[in-house]
Amino acid sequence: MPSYILIATILLLSIIGFYMGRSTALARNGGKTKGLHSLPGYYGYYTALWCALPALLVAGLWLIFENSIIDGMVVAGLPAEITADRVDLFMTDVRNFVANGSISGEVTDTLRAAAARYVSLHDYSGLALAVGALAVGIIGLYFAQSRLTPQLRARPRVERAVMIALMAASTIAVLTTVGIILSLVFESAQFFAKVSITEFLFGIQWSPQTALRADQVGSTGAFGAIPLFTGTLLITLIAMAVAAPIGLMSAIYMSEYADRRVRSVLKPVLEILAGIPTVVYGFFAALTVAPFVRQLGQAAGLDVASESALAAGVVMGVMIIPFVSSLSDDVMTAVPQAMRDGSYGLGATKSETIKRVIIPAALPGIVGALMLAISRAIGETMIVVMAAGLSANLTANPFEAVTTVTVQIATLLVGDQEFDSPKTLATFALGLVLFVVTLCLNIVALRIVRKYREQYE
Repeated sequence: MPSYILIATILLLSIIGFYMGRSTALARNGGKTKGLHSLPGYYGYYTALWCALPALLVAGLWLIFENSIIDGMVVAGLPAEITADRVDLFMTDVRNFVANGSISGEVTDTLRAAAARYVSLHDYSGLALAVGALAVGIIGLYFAQSRLTPQLRARPRVERAVMIALMAASTIAVLTTVGIILSLVFESAQFFAKVSITEFLFGIQWSPQTALRADQVGSTGAFGAIPLFTGTLLITLIAMAVAAPIGLMSAIYMSEYADRRVRSVLKPVLEILAGIPTVVYGFFAALTVAPFVRQLGQAAGLDVASESALAAGVVMGVMIIPFVSSLSDDVMTAVPQAMRDGSYGLGATKSETIKRVIIPAALPGIVGALMLAISRAIGETMIVVMAAGLSANLTANPFEAVTTVTVQIATLLVGDQEFDSPKTLATFALGLVLFVVTLCLNIVALRIVRKYREQYE
């Protein structure tokens, strides 16, 4: 039985358990709700949980360990000619033969026999899983039914189960984050064992090409990441210089000046910008904005590269305007009308009310919108590749080509490369730096929000 059909069957069984539990609780109380400790629905949820959770737990554990157990049983039946150092390769051939019906090498009788046993064990395993999980579900249903009495504290037990489920979900999210961080730290440590951390953080030359083989003549690589950091900072500053004022002014207009009909049209139109694929923005930047910037610079007597940080930053700023305007508009609109009325009652004008009441009250949300926009700008790749180029130039001139951290992460992982080479491991070090920078930005934003909240209160 396929896994999705088994899960659907368990859920169907739990739905049946819900109705059985509810009707049983009412029947054992004489058909009346008065006298029951909890509402009848909680007795249904109690029964459904006892039916679904043990069955799903059994199914989950079975699926997690199924492959390793079956592999072990197949390996145990192999002839002595398959030595220990060939077992892994042989089992890979078995799986490929089962999946595709052929392998790149010779198909021996031993391999055919192992594949047949592999398929047979999987069939038995699927049948045993279905029978076992459904049996556990039915036993749970029977157990819950036998415990249903009018005095059973069904609601606290159901709420406790829900709380445990929520805690488990939160724990999974936290553990996932911790796993990502540890992965970055572990791989970055391998990189820093090959390349000095001082050279990486303070070096001014970025040329990560290395020789693939020992007998190959090639570059030893230079991993000074300062040009990448400055390129990222330059493009992010240009983008925020475009997005922050336009987005905030749009939000102020939509929340405080525009009437409801204009706002209902303007807000969705602005939000459409957030739904345009970044590759479209990249084409717009490379084919329209970059040539325009170059012509404009040449007319003013400036030397402008065909791919420049200014073109990429301006288009990126246009792309993230909706992040600033839409979120800021929402938080400004959420400021209570009573605060506006109180300000007007004290004789303040509309602009004074916006400056001294609306914006301070909405500041945490506005800072959050700006932080989200900065994060979006730092993580953007496609626009930079198409409009700013791949040159790791150490410059603050917006008319020159630059590159960013995320672009280099993407380009370093393209093509054949050893996973433990400094070129590949450098991506983890760059990712770790991005994580630390983002964390620092969040801490600064929290301090700003806390400071202005205290002043407002």
